[in-house]
Amino acid sequence: MPSPVKRLLVLGLALMPLPAIAQTVAALPDQTSTIRLSNRDINHVVCIGGEIEDVKFSAEKAIAVERAGADAWIKFLVREIDDSGMVTRSFVTTPSEFFVTCNGAVYPLYAEPSDIPAQTVLLQPGAPQRARSNEELLGPLVEEERAVSITLAMLQDRIPGSFTTVAPRSTAIRLTGLPGAAIEERRRVEIDGSGLSASEYLVSVGGEAVLDERSFLDSALGTNIFAVTLDRNNLAAGETARLIVVRRGAGQ
Repeated sequence: MPSPVKRLLVLGLALMPLPAIAQTVAALPDQTSTIRLSNRDINHVVCIGGEIEDVKFSAEKAIAVERAGADAWIKFLVREIDDSGMVTRSFVTTPSEFFVTCNGAVYPLYAEPSDIPAQTVLLQPGAPQRARSNEELLGPLVEEERAVSITLAMLQDRIPGSFTTVAPRSTAIRLTGLPGAAIEERRRVEIDGSGLSASEYLVSVGGEAVLDERSFLDSALGTNIFAVTLDRNNLAAGETARLIVVRRGAGQ
């Protein structure tokens, strides 16, 4: 039987409050994002896919900002008043504006200092930045090579951050040429600036089957299909194939 001291210790640990978990918020360029930042801890700003070139803010306010590469750190300074040995702290509550330049775009942030844990602000690329990155990635390639690059990125689960993920179709798809196959869209991406989009599907059949990629040139999978790739053609009962469909234009 545990001693009273141990019982009290365990009870005390159980009653201790759990540490607060830092939160992540996203911001887009050229539009003001109203966010809450910690007025006690150091907040982290991350430029996705590039570097932070500049951070502008009111120097008269009690704010410290440092930046390096893709990262910047924002700290609201705490005022301490020592009155005959009695130290009191005053935390910033007045909102401040920050204008962060990331990837050549400006992200206006309207920050409300609050008594919350440190926050991480992700500066997401907008459509022009994504299009520029995609042009750098796919521009040197001919159209067939672009389709191969996109297909490999999806099969290897290494999708570039400049590809935009959109919601996949939620219902199963049936093709007239493959009545026994169940097709489920796993994910879909649109590639700004390239005029292409792509989807990954999971294909399953009731028994053994040999799949032909030409069977998936069906309008149910898109109206302007440019390339179709299966990761396997021979399926045993219970097995699933991954199908990548690249289209010209956005998905249906």
